Amino acid sequence: MNYARMVIEKEAPEEYGYDRIRFNLSESSIADRKLSDFGFSLPDLTLFYGEHRGEPELRKLIATQDEGISPNDVLVTAGAAGALFIIATTLLSANDHLVVVRPNYATNIETPKAIGCEISYIDLSFDDGFAVDLKRIEAALKPKTKLISVTCPHNPTGTMMGEADLTALVALAESYGCRLLVDETYRDLSYGRHLPAAASLSRNAISVSSLSKAFGIPGIRIGWLVTRDAELYERFLAAKEQIGICGSVIDECIARSMLEQRGQFLAAVMPEMARRRDIVQDWIDGETLVDWIRPEGGVVGFPRLNVGPDFDLDAFYVRLLERHGTYVGPGHWFDMPKCFFRIGFGWPTEAELRGGLAAISAALRDAA
Repeated sequence: MNYARMVIEKEAPEEYGYDRIRFNLSESSIADRKLSDFGFSLPDLTLFYGEHRGEPELRKLIATQDEGISPNDVLVTAGAAGALFIIATTLLSANDHLVVVRPNYATNIETPKAIGCEISYIDLSFDDGFAVDLKRIEAALKPKTKLISVTCPHNPTGTMMGEADLTALVALAESYGCRLLVDETYRDLSYGRHLPAAASLSRNAISVSSLSKAFGIPGIRIGWLVTRDAELYERFLAAKEQIGICGSVIDECIARSMLEQRGQFLAAVMPEMARRRDIVQDWIDGETLVDWIRPEGGVVGFPRLNVGPDFDLDAFYVRLLERHGTYVGPGHWFDMPKCFFRIGFGWPTEAELRGGLAAISAALRDAA
C-alpha cells in the first residue's frame, strides 16, 4: 500500500484551526451534536470486547430501514471511511480494475490509488447537471473490473440518480460479474424522493453509510456496510477483525440511542436543511458570478464560479479566508478545477451561512 495524505484532510478546517475561521462553509454535515442534545447519558457500561459484527440491536435498527435487509447483512465499522477502506482492500488488488464516478469522496479514490489498481474515471459535468452516464460506465468496464463506485446522494454536488438509473447500475454489475459500491452517507438527507439501499436490490451491490453527516455525531466514528452476499460478508468481517477486532462499546451504545430516535430526529432536521438550501439558492439567484446544480440530497452543493480566464482563483481563495474569514472546499479537494467549490449549508448557524455567502460575493469583487 502506497499511502498518501488526502488533500481534503490536509486542508481540513480542523487542521487549519477552527479559531482562525469566522464563517466555516466547508463542513459536509449538519451541525455537531452533544449527548445532551438528544437526551442521552451513558449507562454504566462494561468495557469489554464488543460483538465483532457490531452490537446486535444497533445492526437490527440499521437493517429495518430497508426491506430485504437483515441484521446479519450489516457490519458496523469505524465510520463510513472504515467501511470504504475494508471494501477497497478486500475487493481490489494491483491486478484489478475499478470504475469510479468523479468527483467523489476522496477515500473512494485514494485508497484504490494506494492499492495500485487500474482506475477508470467517469467524470461528471456541470453542463449535464452532474448526471451519471450509464453508457460511459458500461463502456469503461473490462474483464478484470471488480468494482463500480458511486455516491448517491452525490458528494460533493448533492445530485441524485433516479431509481431507474440505480436499478440499471445494479443490473450492469450483475451482468458483468462485478460489485457495485454505493456510498449512501447522505441518503437520510434526501429532499423528496428516497432511494432504496442498493444492497437491498442485489447480492452484487454494497451499501455504505454512517451517522456522521445526517446525524451530526462524527466523533463517535460509527458507520456500516451492508451486503447480502454471506461469503463476501465473512471476508469483510475478517478485514475488520484484523484492523481492530470490534468497535467501541461506548460508540455503539450512543449510535443505538440515536437510531432509536431516527424518525423524530430527521423530521425535525429536514425542514431546516431544506430552508438552508433555499437560502443558498436565493443568494445564487442574485449572484451573477456563481451558479450551481440545486442539490437533491445532503447538505452540500458544488457551485461554479462564472469568472474569466484572467481571474486569479488562487488569490480569490486566499482573499476569502484571510480577508473575510470564510472557508470553503475548493475544487482541487475533488480533482476538479478551482472554479468549483463545495459549500456546506447544514453545519454553520444561519447567521454564519449568510455571512459566508456575503463574504464570497465580496471576495469575488475585491481588488487583489
